[in-house]
Amino acid sequence: MSYEHILYDVKGRIATVTLNRPDKLNAYTATMGAELEDAFLRADEDDEVRVVIVTGAGRGFCVGADISAGANAFDTKSGSGVMFQGDKPRRSSGAGFIGAIYNCRKPSIAAINGPAVGVGITLALPMDIRLASSEAKFGFVFARRGLVPEAGSAWFLPRLVGLEQALRWCLSGRVFGAAEAKEGGLVSEVLAPEALLPRAREIAAEMVENTAPVSAALTRHMLWQYSGQPNPFGVMAMDGALSVELGAGPDVKEGVTAFLEKRKPSFPGRVSAGMPASYKPAPR
Repeated sequence: MSYEHILYDVKGRIATVTLNRPDKLNAYTATMGAELEDAFLRADEDDEVRVVIVTGAGRGFCVGADISAGANAFDTKSGSGVMFQGDKPRRSSGAGFIGAIYNCRKPSIAAINGPAVGVGITLALPMDIRLASSEAKFGFVFARRGLVPEAGSAWFLPRLVGLEQALRWCLSGRVFGAAEAKEGGLVSEVLAPEALLPRAREIAAEMVENTAPVSAALTRHMLWQYSGQPNPFGVMAMDGALSVELGAGPDVKEGVTAFLEKRKPSFPGRVSAGMPASYKPAPR
């Protein structure tokens, strides 16, 4: 797929996806959604990509849906709303870019460089790490538009920040700054604008250089899938089986040998062909 509303670049085994409508502060369109979905599926399938960073071009991350259509911008029944203003084919079974991000076997980092409002912040919730520029602004503004939280955010947000904090932000619909986002647990770090992308790349490079691709894929799957379960027994059954299978494999042998030899590891496993038999991916 050729891209109109995003950029996709791979360097040093890190894929950088840039939301690229800077004149509109990267306002979301259906074309952007289809391209985000394709980019994450592309990264997932490419063994040369180990980590995905998502950021925005210009002053914004994503100011929310493009409402240039006016009052009918969200009229999806008519087929003319923002969710339908594009003809890019979808590759998933219906979960779109949220499903592609959530199911991606590569860790993802949101480098939020400016305003992230509405879908502009909910698209970052399935990512594994969120960093913010000190100039970023956030808002779960749906109730102020007569809408409800979308893109699965009523599930993601309470898991990330707790129910009370999610309710406070969503029920008021107000816009808030990066310091409050960090205090509330929405982002893990707030950085000067010029330090944001270098820090995201530093975190990504640490993963690339020190972790096994298969282990990283399984770890993010386990944490997302099982952290909300009422007891540990489901994940214990899974991690026990995985420990047996991985323990006899080449990645563990390389990891232990590299540690003993005081060198960086060179793991042979690849997610395209090396996922354990006990791994059961979520449907797309």
